[in-house]
Amino acid sequence: MRAAGCPLCEATGGHLVSETGKFRLVRADEDGYPAFYRLVWGEHVREFSDLDDADRAVFLEAMVTVERLLRHHVQPAKVNLASLGNIVPHLHWHVIARFEWDPAWPAAAWATPQRSADAAAVAAIEARRPVLEAALAQALAPRPANRAGS
Repeated sequence: MRAAGCPLCEATGGHLVSETGKFRLVRADEDGYPAFYRLVWGEHVREFSDLDDADRAVFLEAMVTVERLLRHHVQPAKVNLASLGNIVPHLHWHVIARFEWDPAWPAAAWATPQRSADAAAVAAIEARRPVLEAALAQALAPRPANRAGS
């Protein structure tokens, strides 16, 4: 189900990393935040509690997978998880690798910037993204169902 006028129903919402039948992972191109991702539910729902138990488990496991792989591949100081949706009321979680050199550290990524991001540090994270994003796509790919007798 899609909603007319919803930017996450009508567009990808960033650089597509992975897409399943249930959700997609996109990289948001936010200045100073080279490992800022959005996990977007495929259907138009407003709240996490709108999902049934099975879908909530799928989405939560995907979020944990993204967090784990960010920690492994880019070693952030912290990973921030946020579900706002005040402006875009379509279920999506921000999964953001945070670093002490990012513009708003230690405040939220949306806070007033305190500094410019360290360009060399940003470039180092960007250089790691192809391997990170390949690992994310592989980890989030749908698995074939097991068949009895196979």
